[in-house]
Amino acid sequence: MKLPPLAHLRAFEAAARRQGFLQAAEELGMSAAAVSQHVRALENWLGLPLFERRPRGVVLTAAGREFGAACSHGLGEIALAAEGLRRTQRQKKVSLACQASLVTHWLPSRLPRFRAAHPEIQVSVVYPLGARTPEEAGADLLIRHVAGADGAGDRILSAAVRPTCSPAYLERHGPIEKPEDLLRADLLHDETEAAWRDWFSLSGIKAGKDNGPIFEDFNLLVGSVKAGLGVGLCPTALVQEDVRRGNLCVLFDTPGDADRSYWLIAAGRLSDEAAILRRWLLSEADAAATIL
Repeated sequence: MKLPPLAHLRAFEAAARRQGFLQAAEELGMSAAAVSQHVRALENWLGLPLFERRPRGVVLTAAGREFGAACSHGLGEIALAAEGLRRTQRQKKVSLACQASLVTHWLPSRLPRFRAAHPEIQVSVVYPLGARTPEEAGADLLIRHVAGADGAGDRILSAAVRPTCSPAYLERHGPIEKPEDLLRADLLHDETEAAWRDWFSLSGIKAGKDNGPIFEDFNLLVGSVKAGLGVGLCPTALVQEDVRRGNLCVLFDTPGDADRSYWLIAAGRLSDEAAILRRWLLSEADAAATIL
């Protein structure tokens, strides 16, 4: 592919678009004489005139108009492609693996603040798929829901659950003033009935068989709780915003799963951007006072 010198093309394109050498010179930061020399050299390279020189300025020839449009289009495409590459280079990506419940109930009110503070960092949120380390999840950072403290990472949220319902359910089926009142409530289960049995046991109550619906996913459970279908054991740290807004009520302070927490684990080697996100997540957890 044989192309005219780029400097000649750039000077000609500006002169053709601006309809004059002086105007092109002002745009390009060079003298009008230099623009004229570039255009003359391009005409010699092509073997035909692109401008008519007149006493009061220059006028594009028919060939000049056609070639000027082609140059503007071509250089414009190059400029767009270059800006796209620069934008991609400026946009640093960080991947965070965590459960859908965190994405739905804890991150939404926080990620916009991170984007506002660090617009150059793009956060990619992925499923952990049972991963125990960020490397297993193919991510920079991993938030795990585990029992106890295994010394890996930083504990950022309590996963303790408490009986939670909607104000509408409480109005229809209340009052619910003592744990025993829950024996006549509509209990909703997250994956298994064991959580409710354990909670009643902590409260010194022997609970019988409950036939309430079992939800495979916490988001399904909390959606049903909000809809007023019954009382569910919800991680208080994840529903704090709904409690604050009056969408949900925490009925009793006795926690179930008190030994379970959400832990933030970093990959062995973090980029500067991943380290920024890690520090930010830790500060958000501290500021929200969600370690219960």
